[in-house]
This record gives sequence, C-alpha cells and structure tokens, in this order.
Amino acid sequence: MLAKTILSSYSRLLAGMSLAAMAVALAGCNDTVAQNPEPSRPVLVATAHYEAETPERSFVGTIKPRIESDLGFRVAGKVAKRLVEVGQTVDVGQPLATLDEVDLKLQAEQAQAERSAATGVLAQAAAAEQRANELRAKGWATDAQMDQSRAAADEARARFNRAERSVELTKNSLSYATLVADARGVVTATLVEPGQVVAAGQSAIRVARFAEKEAVVAIPETLVGRSKSGVASVTLWSDPNKKYAARLREIAPTADPASRTYLAKFSLPDADDRVSLGMTATLTLADHASERVARLPLSALFNEGGSPSFYVVDDNGAVTLRPVTVKAYESNDVVITGGVEEGAKVVAFGVQKLDPKQRVRVVSTLSF
Repeated sequence: MLAKTILSSYSRLLAGMSLAAMAVALAGCNDTVAQNPEPSRPVLVATAHYEAETPERSFVGTIKPRIESDLGFRVAGKVAKRLVEVGQTVDVGQPLATLDEVDLKLQAEQAQAERSAATGVLAQAAAAEQRANELRAKGWATDAQMDQSRAAADEARARFNRAERSVELTKNSLSYATLVADARGVVTATLVEPGQVVAAGQSAIRVARFAEKEAVVAIPETLVGRSKSGVASVTLWSDPNKKYAARLREIAPTADPASRTYLAKFSLPDADDRVSLGMTATLTLADHASERVARLPLSALFNEGGSPSFYVVDDNGAVTLRPVTVKAYESNDVVITGGVEEGAKVVAFGVQKLDPKQRVRVVSTLSF
C-alpha cells in the first residue's frame, strides 16, 4: 500500500515537470516569433517627378558678336604702321593703323595754294564789278561791260568756293590716313601689314563689337516654331550654373542643304564679361505655358472599378493608396497631373497582389 502511494506521488511529480517544461518551451517559441516577425515584402519603386509636358530641347551653340566689321582706309596708300594685334581690346577712336601721309600732305598743300590763287582772283573780279557799277551809274559804261564784269566776278566766286571745298576734302583725306575704331570691341583679325599698298575700302582690321553678344545655333525644322514662340535660355560650358535669358533675333529663311537645319541667332541682353566670344554654349528651348506632369510606369497604376490610384511607400515601409489625375496613357507610361507629391516613391510592379496592411521594403532589384 505504501509502495503504491509513493509511486502515485512520483507520477504526479513527473507530470507536473513535463507541463512546466512544455510551458517554458511554448513561452520560448512566442519570444522567438516576437523577435523574428514575418519579413517585409520587397518592392521596386519609381520616383514621381513633375516637369513640363513638352520636354525641353537643348542645342549646342557658339557665342558670337552681333556686329563684326571689317574696317578699311577710306583712301588708297601704303600702310606705314599697324598698331593692334589679334585679341586686343580697342576703344572708340583708338588708332588701329596708319598710312604714309606724304602724298596726302602734298595734295593738301596744293589745295591751299589753289585757294590762295582763287582768293586773289576773287578780290580782283569783285573790284572790277564794283567799278563797273559806279561807271554804269554815271553813264560811262555800257550794259555789255556791266554784264561782263558781273560774269567774271561770279566765276571768281565759284572758283573760290571750289578751292575751299578742295581744301576741306584734302584735310579729310589726310585724317583718313589713320584708321580708328568706331566702337568698343576686340580685334579678331588683322588683314594688312606695314609696307602693303591698299586700295580705298579694302579690309584692313576686323573688330567684333562688345555692344551685344548672341548665341548661334542650328535648329531642326521640327522645332522652328518653338524657337519663335518658346522661352530660350543659354548656359556656358565653362559655367553651367549660370543661366542667361535669350531672345530670338534672326533665323535663316532657308535650311542648310547638308544638315537640313536653320541657323538661328539668339541675343543675350544680360551677357556679362564672363561671356567671351567663341565660347561653347547650350541653348535650351521650352514652351511658355506647358502643364507640369509626371510620367510613371503603366504597371504602377492600380484600378479595380474605382479611380486610378498609386501605392505610395513612406519612410517606414507602409503603403498608402493615392488616387491620381490621369492626363494621358502612353505605350509604357501613364501621364498624371496630380495626386502624388513631388519625389513620392510609387510601387512600380505587382500592385494587384499588394496587401495595404503589409509593410514593404524598397529594393533596387528583385531576385527570384
């Protein structure tokens, strides 16, 4: 009887220990589950970026002066000195080159001598005319004599005027022996050398004016209309962070036969000293009132009997269904005008199987 009692107590003790061990094991399992939750679902995302509906177009151009003149002497002669070099900055009235003045000075002296002779002849003719008038008043001279003296005086006055003009012309010719800059600019070419004999009007010095600079680009025929009505801006390759406003000044009436592009010149009214002639620039064309839209993958669109929506992922991995305003459907993209903010991360694939209550993890690639 005692043995049975001891055996029964021992059995109950073993049963209690087993239950305790099972409870501890279950508690450990619960802790493991709590410490290792179900892994989040990996998803690929696309970032919403709003931009003009009509994309901007960029073209490579060159900075050139609006006015580049070939300056030349207004008289013929032999070049005595060339006073400037290529790349030199010149101001208004600065001498650029000079001619030999010997012959021009001789011509000026000859004109002055002719004027002196004409002055003497005019004085003599004027005196004869006055005497004839006095004699005619007293009745001692005939009408023929009066007319003859008057004609001689008129001829003397005309000769004197001609001599005066000749003196002025020779003075001007002598001043033309010095070629001066008529505007502030930079010398881009020197076409004469000392000792060279040049004709009147022959190109001698080429000067590009600083008054206004422009960007010269080749525009394809499909964008000629946008170049006339759109908004243009220019950036330099040497300083891409600085943007200059541009305005179309001139466009070629016909296309280049080889490239089929139209040469366009855009003025740069705000160009500063950093814009140097010959620099390479980028001209950007955009529409005036183009609506801002975002293009996202068509596979990101969720639409099951309701309004078109996107799943947006936040920083904590939670997803939210956002209705969007669709403007157009393209072959691979959907164009929206609103509904998600700039920079939002939109789930790009597998939206039909996505559980809104499940957290997701953004990855760059999906591996299976």
